[in-house]
Amino acid sequence: MKQGTLKADILLVLTASIWGFAFVAQRVGMDYVGPFTFNAIRFALGSLSLIPLILLLQKNKPTAELTEKKSFWIGGLLAGGALFAGASLQQAGLVYTTAGKAGFITGLYVVMVPLLGLFWRQRPHAATWIGALLAAIGLYFLSVTEEFTIAFGDLLVLCSAFFWAGHVLLIGWLAPRTDSLKLASAQFAICSLLSFATAFAIETVAFETIMQAAIPILYGGLGSVGIAYTLQVIAQREAHPAHSAIILSMEGVFAAIGGWLMLGELLSLRSLLGCALMLGGMLLSELSNFFGRKAESS
Repeated sequence: MKQGTLKADILLVLTASIWGFAFVAQRVGMDYVGPFTFNAIRFALGSLSLIPLILLLQKNKPTAELTEKKSFWIGGLLAGGALFAGASLQQAGLVYTTAGKAGFITGLYVVMVPLLGLFWRQRPHAATWIGALLAAIGLYFLSVTEEFTIAFGDLLVLCSAFFWAGHVLLIGWLAPRTDSLKLASAQFAICSLLSFATAFAIETVAFETIMQAAIPILYGGLGSVGIAYTLQVIAQREAHPAHSAIILSMEGVFAAIGGWLMLGELLSLRSLLGCALMLGGMLLSELSNFFGRKAESS
């Protein structure tokens, strides 16, 4: 395995762990503020947290050309729009559905990524498809504890899964073509602006409730957004989008661990089976990439 690929996989696993524990923060934060208010502030924090690092690294770089700046902002608008749609639909869906259903339905993007990737003429290995299926089945056993039905909240989260899949593919295309930190900050800023506009239009935004949700918002902004999404952008410079999606689906496992550690939720045998299947899907994807590169080099 190439060192760059191993590094990308480690970053993706770290990203999944941060996102997984963020589910706990999202559930607690929703007790005080609306979904769009929560997203607006956390994505604003994520964008602002990257500015000092961008300015520091920009000192020794030449000024970007006009065409490069134009391409960067177009990329930021596209990624930010997809991020806003996915995050908003998921967060709003959590108001009307259970966390278990939401976790499984969101995880369907694991299967959607290779399917949508066909439109970009991407051809993942057969084992990657099997790994994606295993991961999806694992998410089912991990998250779903009742009969599956498409209620209003379920439909919102299902729609969000399409945008998460599109976002993974979009980042996979944009990351090698632009500055990772600038792209991350731009997409967060666009998502925050759209969320703020929606929050002021349909929600009650109050300073008191925001302060009550300060800790979940800070984790969601600085951890889940500022750190994790940036790690995703950096990692996808080396990792295939379908392979990335399988590893990122591990956020469901870390969400279960976070619920156990912080909320006292116990992992049942069914949940443990789901974790094992997801790990199997991730491992199978790893093996397919390893043998695929080995075959190409021989």
